[in-house]
Amino acid sequence: MSGSAAFFEAIKTRRTIYTITPESTIPDEKIEQIIAEAVKHAPSSFNSQSSRAVLLLGDEHKKLWDITLNVLKEIVPADQFPATEGRIKGFANGHGTVLFFEDETVVKDLQTKFALYQDRFPTWSQHASGILQFIVWTALENEGLGASLQHYNPLITPQVLSTWDLPSSWSLVAQLPFGKPSAPAGEKTFQPVEGVRFKVFGKQ
Repeated sequence: MSGSAAFFEAIKTRRTIYTITPESTIPDEKIEQIIAEAVKHAPSSFNSQSSRAVLLLGDEHKKLWDITLNVLKEIVPADQFPATEGRIKGFANGHGTVLFFEDETVVKDLQTKFALYQDRFPTWSQHASGILQFIVWTALENEGLGASLQHYNPLITPQVLSTWDLPSSWSLVAQLPFGKPSAPAGEKTFQPVEGVRFKVFGKQ
């Protein structure tokens, strides 16, 4: 398999996996390498390279989900909290978490330099983050890991920045808990593509 076929096979392999274990299918050094390469090569508008990532492993990974659980306990109704607690503990049961950020300093600098597009840069920044998230997620799952993309920001953002002494300009965008899958993903259904979600004009 080569060319786009191999690329699309990797895309098809990427699924949302909620049931994960503390084990990993690859060494932590390999996980670091994957994330570093993704951060380096992910495209961004004006080559802004505004995306940032943090890898949490071991107790640091568990600390994130303890923080999240404590924050949610203050706002989730008591009768709904057991389900929330179970979900968060499921994420904590994984091997690690990747945190994705966008550096607002970079975005603001671009808004100043290119005032004509200043209202577009925040959107383009989110595009860049989404691309990075997809690359990391797909790469990890192609190594046999399972992951799901979570969004507990901005609720947990202040504590995340303070706990790991991160720059205040880093805006938390998403969290990707991962680990060895203990159950497969559910069946995925698809809406019609041709003529509905994809159109072609000018075909010869």
